[in-house]
Amino acid sequence: MAPQQILVVGLGQFGMALAKALVNSGEEVLAVDRREDRVQLAAAFATEAITLDAMDEVELAQLRPSARDLCVCAIGDENREASILVTALLRQLGARRVVARATDDLHERILTLIGAHEVLNPEKILGERLAARLSVRGVLDAVPLGDDLVITELTAPQVVCGRRLSELHLPSSAQLTVLAIRRRVEGVSRVLLPSAELQIESGDVLVVVGPTGAARRLVEGVA
Repeated sequence: MAPQQILVVGLGQFGMALAKALVNSGEEVLAVDRREDRVQLAAAFATEAITLDAMDEVELAQLRPSARDLCVCAIGDENREASILVTALLRQLGARRVVARATDDLHERILTLIGAHEVLNPEKILGERLAARLSVRGVLDAVPLGDDLVITELTAPQVVCGRRLSELHLPSSAQLTVLAIRRRVEGVSRVLLPSAELQIESGDVLVVVGPTGAARRLVEGVA
């Protein structure tokens, strides 16, 4: 599959990390910021890095947003007005898909109103994931899927160890579906696909999906 052509505008801590992760995933990233020092840092890994004022419509148009698979406005709270203007310009210039970074609920509503296809609040997302991990012993990570589903990575609780998946009936008993199991085999971490006869061992890490709170009930032994 051909790599995606992605434009990332704003190379603060979030934008820089996002651009680097996208490149590491095999995508082609054009990284843009009006600060030369940030662009020089991004040039070490990005497909292309350009110093440019994205609030200037003429300059932004030269980057051909309409030809990109994805455009990300990663400008943070240092200039909320700029993030709104750049998001609007990207849509006006025909960007196929625009993902914008918000810093609060009002900012999120405005970005949605001006046409962003997806709006993310990284601090809010991180806070929710961290709360899910810290509030329940055994939960290693949690990724919300909308308002009612969560993918959770958890250490297999004692109540399921030594039992086959077919015995546990987790979809009906706990409203959880096992997506994968991570297990150390001879010192190497391996990912196992779930099968009915797979027996869960102590130390296994389960990746499950289910309603909010379902993984917590399993960990606490009340599923």
